[in-house]
Amino acid sequence: MLILANVRERRSGFLGAFLAVLVGVALVTTTLIIYDSARPTVQPRYAGAAAMALPEQALDRDGSPEDRIPWSPSEAAPLRDRFDAVPGVATAVLDRSFYAQAIRNGRPVTDEGALESGHGWDSALMAPYRLVAGKAPEGRGDVVVDRALGVPVGSRLTVNITQGRRQFTVTGTVDGPGYYFSEAFAAAQQPGVRAIGLVPEKGASASAISSAARKVLDGKGTIAAGDSRSELQPEYIEHKRFLGVQLISAMAALGLFTTVFVVASMLVLSTGMRRREIGLLRTIGASPAQIRRMILGEAAVVGLLGSIAGCLAGVAGAPLLRNILDGLGVVPPGMRVTVAAWPMPAAAAVGIGVSVIGAWSAGRKATRVAPIEALLDSRSANTAMGRGRWITGSAVLGLGVVLAIATATTGADNRIGTALFATMTLVVAAALLSPVLVGPAGRLLTAPFRSRGTAAPVLIRSELTANARRAAALVAPVIAAVGFAVLLSGAVETMRFAYPAGAALEVAGQTIVTPDGTPGNTDEVVAANPVGKAALPTRAFVGKADSPVVMDVLGSRDAKWDEPGQAVVGTRTAKDLNLKEGRRVPVRFDDGATVTLRVSAVLPDDPARGDFVVARGLVRAHDPAALTDDVFVPAGVKATDAVPGTATHDALEYALADYDTDAELTDSLATMLIVISVGYSVIAVANSMAMAAHGRRRDYEVMKAAGGTVRQLVLLAAGETALLVVIGAALGVLVTLPPLAAMASGLSQATSTDVSLHLNAPVIVAAVLGTLLAAVAAGVLVTSRTLRKQNT
Repeated sequence: MLILANVRERRSGFLGAFLAVLVGVALVTTTLIIYDSARPTVQPRYAGAAAMALPEQALDRDGSPEDRIPWSPSEAAPLRDRFDAVPGVATAVLDRSFYAQAIRNGRPVTDEGALESGHGWDSALMAPYRLVAGKAPEGRGDVVVDRALGVPVGSRLTVNITQGRRQFTVTGTVDGPGYYFSEAFAAAQQPGVRAIGLVPEKGASASAISSAARKVLDGKGTIAAGDSRSELQPEYIEHKRFLGVQLISAMAALGLFTTVFVVASMLVLSTGMRRREIGLLRTIGASPAQIRRMILGEAAVVGLLGSIAGCLAGVAGAPLLRNILDGLGVVPPGMRVTVAAWPMPAAAAVGIGVSVIGAWSAGRKATRVAPIEALLDSRSANTAMGRGRWITGSAVLGLGVVLAIATATTGADNRIGTALFATMTLVVAAALLSPVLVGPAGRLLTAPFRSRGTAAPVLIRSELTANARRAAALVAPVIAAVGFAVLLSGAVETMRFAYPAGAALEVAGQTIVTPDGTPGNTDEVVAANPVGKAALPTRAFVGKADSPVVMDVLGSRDAKWDEPGQAVVGTRTAKDLNLKEGRRVPVRFDDGATVTLRVSAVLPDDPARGDFVVARGLVRAHDPAALTDDVFVPAGVKATDAVPGTATHDALEYALADYDTDAELTDSLATMLIVISVGYSVIAVANSMAMAAHGRRRDYEVMKAAGGTVRQLVLLAAGETALLVVIGAALGVLVTLPPLAAMASGLSQATSTDVSLHLNAPVIVAAVLGTLLAAVAAGVLVTSRTLRKQNT
């Protein structure tokens, strides 16, 4: 009851923590709802299959389950016959997917899933898609298309496939997406079989079919039935889901850190201003353990109330976040927001836990309040740093320096994450050590104004020196807001200059032929540009048949690597697979065939060359569906983009276009994270300044008695608040510069170009002005109200 009474009586002091928890829980709730809604669902084209038989799964070099090993035609045919004999199965379908995309009016028809839009006619039975008009394809020149394409039956249609443009006769249309060819044509395009669909007879039991099918596989594969059929997802949908999960995870991580940081700083400030009250409780017999429980209990109540409100806000905000993500192109097609039971309790538990964690430091400080402090000013303990804070602050600072150094040496994929963790650590270090810095900084900044003969600079300077720990608590959220704004905006700006420059340097003088509206270059494009690098990637299974490792294999037409029966591997790959020059290694390709290759050379790792390089003709022979990457045509040779679905670029255009592919998503992510960090900090700054202004009402009484006017005292409060924001902003910039400089150094090494640190001045100014306006407005408002009450 005491805890509830304290929260009710001091509700204005807990308002900031309540709002911080509310925003944090709302963000977590929304994130969890979107994550749950984005879970893989059964694709419509598998809706009519009772179960899907899938081959065994291979591991990657890190030991994680990855691609399934396709059955060869000779392995798949007997399996299909045995599945056909299973009671209740109407037909077993060898499901194949390969590249197919219509060309109309000289341009590829827009299709995100074009890479897997081509199928054999039997695959239409698994949806099932109904033949609306015409008949099924029979010959290799026939195709059935989606009626939404608007192509009449009997007409000729140009379809782009791996080999290039081909004319097909449209023999029919169906009420679903895709291009459906004869089974013979589909088998030629993709010989390997990655799934066998079991289409049930009417009224047949799906569970009985699944049980019988498992016996057919005899442990050499998996039967996916019911929701487990969602494992079969088109690659572009998986990519969208991956990007979306990465984005919302980053938002949630930064939101949780900022919530803990903000709640902790506000509760420490609030507890410090209650030392007389806590001392009185100690005087009447309260033990340190009871005081700690009271502080933690108050935090738990605030966390519970904030979590309840945050869950409701999160549910309401989920559609908005879904629309934002959809605008960024990172939402699976057709995803609907559904609110399951678990996200809200999980988010509420996080909110309460974050509140209690944030209050732990405040509770520990409260237990050290002695009974005699009931007779002292609550601010008397705000003048110095304890030994524990010195030790902790120094240790965290050292860790931040180590992480900043690691930012320069880590890989490109982890560089931003490492820089973010380094900044988080340095922000905490700056907050812990800020009592030592606030006083000197205040003296330095007020020195130019002392000669004017006014009392305000002296009073501000004295306040910051005498109550350094209170001032440090006010500065902490400003450090976080400005620090993250500088880091995120600076990282984006630095990468914007670094990556295009590095990429342009690597391909200087070359003309690059890239896909334009297609997922890759066809053999027709490669034939039109016969000179230059034209890597043909595939996924292959390297090593022993019972434990192969799945990895990317590149087919090269470079004379140095285009040697039949041989492979060139990088040093890391050779180490992982225990390969040496001259050793023979079996490689199973996408068509299910195994070829033994001789390792002709082990060379230093080179991303431009590839980790496992073989002859281009070998890849094409065993993966007819593979598409070629960008074609790099050397200087002096004319490149052509005459084939529809291609474009040519010089080195700089290519570098900029390549960077712009992900730049929009990166910019949007950075913007959202900046808004989150600055928004949190604005809440904390406003509340902290309001609490501090309210706690100084006795000081104002003394200054009014000494002749100070209301206007002078309000200006004094505004000046002190502005000075604290300036100090916090300066510290926020300083703690961010080392990770950013380290990141620039790492980018310089990675791109072999001179990369300097770039800051986004408008974003930094906006973050500083936002916190400044919020802090000054809150401080002035509460000070004015306090002075008005004293006049009545």
